[in-house]
Amino acid sequence: MDSLARLFKKLALLLRREKFVNDLDEEMAFHRQQKEADLRAEGMSPETARHAAARQFGNPTRLREQTHETVAFWFEATLHDLAFTLRQLRRNLSFTLTAILMLALGIGASAAIFAFVDAALIRPLPYPDPATLVDVGESAQLFPRSNLSYQDYLDWKRLNKVFSAFDVYTNNAYLLASPSGAEHVHGAHVTAGFFGTLGVAPILGRDFTTGEDQPGAPNTVILSYETWQKRFAGRKDIIGQSVTLSGTPNTIIGVLPQTFTFAPIGQPEFWVTFHTLGGCEKRRSCHNLFGIGRLKPGVSVAMAFADMQSIALQLERQYPDSNRGQGAFVQPLHELIVGDIRPILLTLFTGAVLLLLIACVNVSSLLLVRAESRRREVAVRGALGASPSRLARQFITEGLVLVAAGTLLGLATSYAAIQILLHLISQDMLRYMPFLIGLTLNLHIITFVALVALLAAAIFSLTPIVRLSFSDMRSGLAEGGRTSAGTLWRRFGANLVVLELAIAVVLLVGAGLLVKSFYRLLNVDLNFQPDHLATLCIDAPDASYSKDTQAIALGRSIISSITALPGVKSAAITSVLPVSYNGNTDWIRFPGRPYNGQHNEVNEREVSSAFFTTLQARLIRGRFFTDDEDISKPKVVLINQALAKKYFPGEDPIGKQIGDTDLTPKSLKQIIGVVDDVKEGSLDSEIWPAEYIPFNQNTGTYYYLIVRTSQAPESILPTLTSTIHHIDPGIGTLYELTMAERIADSQTAWLHRSSAVLVGGFAALALLLGVVGLYGVIAYSVSRRTREIGVRMALGAQRSTVYRLILKEAGWLTAFGIVAGVLCSLAATALMHKLLFGVHSWDVTTLIAVALVLAISALLASYIPARRAASVNPVEALRAE
Repeated sequence: MDSLARLFKKLALLLRREKFVNDLDEEMAFHRQQKEADLRAEGMSPETARHAAARQFGNPTRLREQTHETVAFWFEATLHDLAFTLRQLRRNLSFTLTAILMLALGIGASAAIFAFVDAALIRPLPYPDPATLVDVGESAQLFPRSNLSYQDYLDWKRLNKVFSAFDVYTNNAYLLASPSGAEHVHGAHVTAGFFGTLGVAPILGRDFTTGEDQPGAPNTVILSYETWQKRFAGRKDIIGQSVTLSGTPNTIIGVLPQTFTFAPIGQPEFWVTFHTLGGCEKRRSCHNLFGIGRLKPGVSVAMAFADMQSIALQLERQYPDSNRGQGAFVQPLHELIVGDIRPILLTLFTGAVLLLLIACVNVSSLLLVRAESRRREVAVRGALGASPSRLARQFITEGLVLVAAGTLLGLATSYAAIQILLHLISQDMLRYMPFLIGLTLNLHIITFVALVALLAAAIFSLTPIVRLSFSDMRSGLAEGGRTSAGTLWRRFGANLVVLELAIAVVLLVGAGLLVKSFYRLLNVDLNFQPDHLATLCIDAPDASYSKDTQAIALGRSIISSITALPGVKSAAITSVLPVSYNGNTDWIRFPGRPYNGQHNEVNEREVSSAFFTTLQARLIRGRFFTDDEDISKPKVVLINQALAKKYFPGEDPIGKQIGDTDLTPKSLKQIIGVVDDVKEGSLDSEIWPAEYIPFNQNTGTYYYLIVRTSQAPESILPTLTSTIHHIDPGIGTLYELTMAERIADSQTAWLHRSSAVLVGGFAALALLLGVVGLYGVIAYSVSRRTREIGVRMALGAQRSTVYRLILKEAGWLTAFGIVAGVLCSLAATALMHKLLFGVHSWDVTTLIAVALVLAISALLASYIPARRAASVNPVEALRAE
């Protein structure tokens, strides 16, 4: 307390400076007078006593300064340092603005990307004890992580010894009546304990209870918070009321918290239980669910996997037909949510950190050059009495001011960058990344920026101090000190430039590989023409179209009405759109061939007769479907080339039959044609064997419409929706997009495009900063060697010789930077192989192109100081020296 009191007393004295100085003068005058009186009493004359008292007390000005320094501490000196720093920085605005902008650029980029890394990879999931939550599924040869069947889930739940709770969920779609017709809404099917497993409780009403997911249980529904607010105006009396979903009344029993999200299935509006089991849930071979479990205390993920795998093996022995080759899959729930985006986030964060490193190196180089130019000033100040600590404090103040300004501007830049990056993510994709919704500056990001700022402040403060301590500061008063100091700086600065150029090469190679990968991804052979295709999803109510004849009639009516529209060339139906995913598979078997129970898994698609002509896909042999091949006709099937090559090598498959694993008579279909390998999966996936079944022989109520137009496809989308609603207002439509938009906005394309663009941006900035750094070193070298160049030219050296002298120095620095960068890039790009498609991490053309770009840029940057050196007037140079 005494120390605090003294501190406040001293601060109060500082605030009353004038009174403090007056009181100090009066007190010193009083003591001098007293001493003078004592000396006079001892017999001295008044004049002699006055001089003796003054000599004893010393210089009053110096005494005043010493007393003021003792009382005021460092506070006022710091204010003086700050004021002097601001004057110095204002005098050299080009240096100040350049340093601040470089630092802000590095901090802004790294903080923006860190915000995404923090949200996705660092923050825990928003559930109690999230480390014990696991994603549970089955595994098969083609699907390392596949859906569970409902019957397997019941056995897994009953037999496992590792989960304190185990539930399943799946996406679902509902039709909700609206004034403009039936509206398609996103929903989810869950077992009764789902929210209890997550540890989430409704904020209004109640959770599902045990038994509410059993056949015959009442139809109940829980609302998301957003749906409660948007569709029901946030009314608290909504509990107990009814909402009709796809023609079925459901009683509202609860409302979920506003902060609740479950990324694996996006953002459902309505959550219902499995109280009504469909045909898929009754078949063990039908897989349509995913599981979520909470581990018992002391149980690890590895232990859970071993237990579930043993159950899977037991079920395989018990049900050899449906469960052959069906294993288990268990991973932390966090891995399911962020696993796909982890590689791109880590790649981008690495690029941003490298850019920050280049920015810091450049600012350090600027500070070194500035320290060199101030050697004489520092030497003079030292000769006049400034202590080394006093000079060091001045440099520290300058470093702190630069870092503070760069940090504030960097935070503003990062905020803007975060918002821009969020807008680059489509709303549909954002549904599956809810952890990014509302992302902005927070404590984690500010802490990260503060740590970067502290590190930068230490580097920028110590750089000039260490540099000037290498030699006697008094040598700055002599002319001879210039050459040795300049040589030392040239060598140190050259090392920094080599580091900058090497980092730039790493970023340029990474960007080049990503751009080349993205180009090849977009130019994958789809084996159909994606231009002039409009698509939308159709959800017809089961209550009106549950019978095959009703569904067939609706499909024909839709195609007929759409085909009659102006600008439409053809229209078709498919159960799954091309370039979406490999899945929705079927297990097939061939009559007359040996069979040992293996699962011959192929993509299964139900399509209308005009599907392939609408896509403009090629028929290899045989024929297409006809529209009259419906349930009254013999069953037929088309196969792709991949299926023909795998299961009918060296033979003609036309006329052969395909059936299910039991070869039941109703499953047998005759192959009537082979079509080209239409890209069914994502752009970067392999072509799988596929079978195409006539829609009229295997109908459904949820499918996609594909329309080929003679005009811009986006212009016809509203007409397609209105035409379908005119046929039946109860039909829901959604996902109205062109095929080109679907491909460009797919997750695969987005991941490759965003990584290429962002890393490319980092690389371009790194190239710019690296070239600027090289220019600075060469320009400084020329300025320090003006006398040497003047002497050379005075002795007869030609301009070409001077050009070679300067460009040779730049060439060696560039060569070292390129070689070091290429070696580092080979190691760095190997870590981003998951983001590459059709390109090796050691792609030779990319490495050569990067080396050429950097070499040409460095040559151009070095030409300016070389030209300046060649233009030196020997007489003027020697006179200046």
